[in-house]
Amino acid sequence: MSNYKGSRDSRFVTLRRGGTLKDSDHHLLAAWAADCADHVLHYFFKQRPMDNRPQIAIEQARAWSRGEISMTQAREAAYAAHNAAKETEGAACAAARSAGHAVAVAHMADHELGAAAYAIKAVREASPIEIREKVGKIECIWQRDNLPKAIYDLVISDQQTRNIKFWSFFDC
Repeated sequence: MSNYKGSRDSRFVTLRRGGTLKDSDHHLLAAWAADCADHVLHYFFKQRPMDNRPQIAIEQARAWSRGEISMTQAREAAYAAHNAAKETEGAACAAARSAGHAVAVAHMADHELGAAAYAIKAVREASPIEIREKVGKIECIWQRDNLPKAIYDLVISDQQTRNIKFWSFFDC
């Protein structure tokens, strides 16, 4: 077992890899990310009603969070969801990317913000331009309202740290 010495935020690296993230919190991050992606999945189905790759990715994120599948299986579902995103555009693409990031939390916990940000992006892209900022903030608030208490401070702190990278979507 080696200690983590990379540039990643050690709060999102598990204890066994030299970080500070407990497995229970890692699982909560994956489940919350899956909730974020599931909340906008309907935008994907509007464009691709018969394509279930993002839905399977969300299901796999939840299964991983319960210890039912391996990280490798979760990573394969992430690739599939991202491939689905490449075949779409707009809100559908963002919703599929959200699902891909949600299941990728199994591999790298800090993908939790990718799932959240792409969910916000999906809502914004599905809306008329004059209300995009407003609906994005509403989605951000929904996400925060659904954050488990055990990981609330961790996620909010991560949002503040990486907000610029994620299009300032976490200003809500």
